[in-house]
Amino acid sequence: MAEIATLDASAPRTGQAIATKRRRRRSIPAKVYSLILLVLLIAVWEGSVRLFHVPSWLIPSVSDIVVALWNGFAVSPLARDGFWLHSFVTISETVLGYFVGCGLGLALGVAISQTDKLEAVLRPYVVAFQSLPKVAVAPIIVLWLGFGLASKVAIIALLTFFPVLITCLAGFKAVEPERIDLLRSLSASRWHIFTKVKFWTALPFIFAGLEMAAAFAVVGAIVGEFIGAQSGLGVLILQLDSAMDVGGSFAVFIILSLIGVGLSAVIRVVEARVLYWLPKDQARRSINL
Repeated sequence: MAEIATLDASAPRTGQAIATKRRRRRSIPAKVYSLILLVLLIAVWEGSVRLFHVPSWLIPSVSDIVVALWNGFAVSPLARDGFWLHSFVTISETVLGYFVGCGLGLALGVAISQTDKLEAVLRPYVVAFQSLPKVAVAPIIVLWLGFGLASKVAIIALLTFFPVLITCLAGFKAVEPERIDLLRSLSASRWHIFTKVKFWTALPFIFAGLEMAAAFAVVGAIVGEFIGAQSGLGVLILQLDSAMDVGGSFAVFIILSLIGVGLSAVIRVVEARVLYWLPKDQARRSINL
């Protein structure tokens, strides 16, 4: 009997200990796990290259990439063989093209959402242009606009336009008809229906499109620079590849990844400020469309 009483007394303590461990696991931010995973990947990469004696021209070690990053940034900001100038050019092209493409996609999405007939007329053309391979169209854009900033902005805008437009239209269609009927019964104008219901319902979808467009913007900048440019990270990649400097190319890849992550982080910060009223789980579901 004493043993049974002891077991009964220790059971709540065991349950409390398990609950405490679960709380501690939940309290650990997901970023910590991401950082641990990054450290493990770096260690495996560095160890595998050194263990199997992989040639640096095939797969560079992490230390070689770090050295290439240091050498690329330890020069004058105006040096054409460094990373500063080319990074500034690519970032400028990416940001400008991103705003142009997203602005046009949002404007057209709002216009189409206000008129059903306009959507029926323009949807076949939107689908047709979306089906075009953007990489195949890019050389023609460079031929039309030249090797300067205009062609890069046009390519980026073309890549970022459609994700924003499609998610924008999906967001406006997600509005509950009952809410619109309620406002119409109260003699609300079309402008009031749009500003009070449609726009706020579509905002999570719009931010999902903006986040997807961020990755496409970086890709568009590099594609445009590959086809024809005088400066930019895409030009630098071609130069490093021709010199068989694979470590330098991987260093540029890291810079491009950081640009995409930074642009996406800015969008998430703006989203958190604008959609402060929306539960986080619902906002994350909308991004996984």
